[in-house]
Amino acid sequence: MKIKIAASILSADFSKLGVELKKVKLAGADLIHVDVMDGHFVPNITIGPEVVKFMRQSTPLALDVHLMIQNPAKYVEVFVNAGSDMITVHIETVSLKGLQAIAKRLKRRKVKLGISLNPGTHLAKIKPALGIVDFVLVMSVNPGFGGQVFMPKAINKIRQLRAIFAKDIAVDGGINSATAKLVKQAGANILVAGSYIFGAKNIKQAINSLR
Repeated sequence: MKIKIAASILSADFSKLGVELKKVKLAGADLIHVDVMDGHFVPNITIGPEVVKFMRQSTPLALDVHLMIQNPAKYVEVFVNAGSDMITVHIETVSLKGLQAIAKRLKRRKVKLGISLNPGTHLAKIKPALGIVDFVLVMSVNPGFGGQVFMPKAINKIRQLRAIFAKDIAVDGGINSATAKLVKQAGANILVAGSYIFGAKNIKQAINSLR
């Protein structure tokens, strides 16, 4: 499968967000990963739909909006209206019935649905959801803050998932040139990276090293 690089905007300089978006586009990023945190599901607060709306006006790249929030169903519509191309929700925050309802809403809007699971969540928990979603996002750090160290146990989880899931598998957390090689070998094809990309002196070189 084609390897895609998703630049995680959490590590960007928000004082010049439009410039940062153009920079990663020119450097070869395939997607923009947008971490939405509510201070409840994760111990941090980031951005809301108004910022997503601005980003939609500032980049042609697909916006993968990662809802690390309680009760994502309540906010799906507003983020779609803001310009999201992909919506990721956490299996820890939705029931299977709730996920099916979200899937129907997103399908009508032609927006892709992803399901994510935290490092401490067993793969078995998302198995019933695999026939509903377009992609899976495996967290390789505990969500909440950027710049964390990759958890090696994610590799086996990705490998097991690839054996039963033929669609896109994304991985998020501690991704750099060394860990990228490991997760690609395990079966991931969308690599989410923040500080490794936005903190690089040469962003194009950093993206190419991941690919």
